[in-house]
Amino acid sequence: MATEIQLDSIDIRVLRALQENGRITYDELADKVSLSSSAALRRVKRLEEAGVIARYVALLKPESVGLGLTAYLNVRLEKFTATHKRNPMDSFRAAVQTWPEVVECSALTGEMDYLLCVVVADMAHYSRFVLDTLLSHPSVQDCKTSFVLDRVKRTTALPI
Repeated sequence: MATEIQLDSIDIRVLRALQENGRITYDELADKVSLSSSAALRRVKRLEEAGVIARYVALLKPESVGLGLTAYLNVRLEKFTATHKRNPMDSFRAAVQTWPEVVECSALTGEMDYLLCVVVADMAHYSRFVLDTLLSHPSVQDCKTSFVLDRVKRTTALPI
């Protein structure tokens, strides 16, 4: 259960250290942030319980698991009208949760409604995803794609 807490400078140092290495031991973390191991453990548990730390994950290199193509897709949905039986955005949001190729989906302002980050094996996989999955969804009106040529910067660390 997430509760709102005030973060102090020690909490920030703990979070920075965990963003850098989520597998750091409590002893190493304690040394890094000038706490005892038990105090570091209590801080981390408090941050987890408050929902500040959402989860721990292993970050994979897509190419090393056969996913060599990354694309960003701007998606426009049909507009909601009173004649619709369901809201197109709700339908799309539910569907996107089931598409494993989509690693990130954000609602946008402007001309397009959503930005998808899609990771696939190759162009054939991309084509199947777009034609058979994305464009066959009844809410999707249009999409525009940009392919990643080079990752200049990629981080999961928040600037705290």
